[in-house]
Amino acid sequence: MTEADRVTRVVHGLQPLVQIKGQVIPRYNILDRMQALRIPGLSVAVSNRGRVEWARGFGLADVPTGRTVTPDTLFLAGSVSKPVSALRVHQLAEAGIVDMDANVNDYLTSWQLPDNEFTESEKVTLRRILNHTAGLTVWGFPGYPRTDVIPTTVEVLDGKGNTPPVRVFKKPGESWLYSGGGYTIMQLLVSDVERTHFASIMRKHILDPLGMTGSTFENPLPDKYHAGAATGYHTNGDEVEGKWVVYPEMAAAGLWTTPSELIRYAIEVQGIAQNQVDGIVRRETVANMLTAGMNGSGLGPVIGEHTFGHDGGDQGFVTKLVAWRELPIAAVIMVNTENTQIIDELMLSIAAEYSLPGFEPITKSVIDMSKADRRPFTGTYSIPDRGEIEVRLSDDGLEVPPGLYPSAVHLLPESPTTFFETTHGTTITFTYAGGEIAGFEGPGMSGTKVP
Repeated sequence: MTEADRVTRVVHGLQPLVQIKGQVIPRYNILDRMQALRIPGLSVAVSNRGRVEWARGFGLADVPTGRTVTPDTLFLAGSVSKPVSALRVHQLAEAGIVDMDANVNDYLTSWQLPDNEFTESEKVTLRRILNHTAGLTVWGFPGYPRTDVIPTTVEVLDGKGNTPPVRVFKKPGESWLYSGGGYTIMQLLVSDVERTHFASIMRKHILDPLGMTGSTFENPLPDKYHAGAATGYHTNGDEVEGKWVVYPEMAAAGLWTTPSELIRYAIEVQGIAQNQVDGIVRRETVANMLTAGMNGSGLGPVIGEHTFGHDGGDQGFVTKLVAWRELPIAAVIMVNTENTQIIDELMLSIAAEYSLPGFEPITKSVIDMSKADRRPFTGTYSIPDRGEIEVRLSDDGLEVPPGLYPSAVHLLPESPTTFFETTHGTTITFTYAGGEIAGFEGPGMSGTKVP
């Protein structure tokens, strides 16, 4: 079996994430699928036994100029920046410079996290920041147009940018809530402790030692990288203003990299864990990193039954990093759009080629339901803090036209009151009151029918 044979099977073996029982399952060519889903560019790398086995670029890094994606094209990694950034905190803890369980205010010198009633008995610590149990606000960041005045880290933390201030809003350690704000506190703490710029620290201690020499945490992105950077695109195909935005929240969302370089993080951590040898951090540290806490969060990466890794999404970019815990294989996929569908489909193809657990299609059954039976579900629904959606009939189910969501949402009936979304398999259940449809419930979302 040659590398070329393997790549050919992967790029011709994409399949839908949601598959209907009794229907023929299609297989897609990656370029055809990119065109159908309006994906400008994609870059992928797969590692096996401690080395990058193959890497390929597809499509366009910049549509107007026709510049193509190569394995060296830089993409924004979004929240995959978090586990890479966390490595420096672990190094500082190993050196005895910081205590993972101490109050972060013990180390912050340029700013202090305000105490309140929630911090009287429990404190915000680095450990709690890394696994998102610190009780902090601000889950993510939209970034700043390149023409804007970019706020400092302290200004971001105090809400003087385009996001609210990062504050403690519930008792630390009590529960889980994803917080990019916490990682921004971590970024400032590392800079305060080491008395230099965060991007320089990461270059010296993490990126260069891992061999990620073409990657950078610098934001704004320096001019020398511009010619090799992908342009970001929204799901509707519009170019991101200025081609990309700036993330002063570097630890949370600001890493510029390639799949071939980002996968070196996975190779390193995987090698330490599987071979039980120290590397960029100690094996005991990696064991702690890869121990799942609340909601599957490790101390940096997200932990699955068979894998560790992270997903990332910035304006115009999406990234997926997956490494297998018991097998010496990892994969990184990066696209310059906000559409995640092709990532799911390509991951299924990679998992099938390498016989990897943890990535299987979502199989659904569809019941027969006439248009007359589906008609009561149509109408307008109000979703708190998000607006309204219009549910309409389609030929075989229901449809939500573009508006609240970038593209149409297609729903098929799974039971008399339950429908599933055909792209990601999300299930929603309609609720009744007084014998009539009153609303719906879904993962993290609910709607009330407007009379």
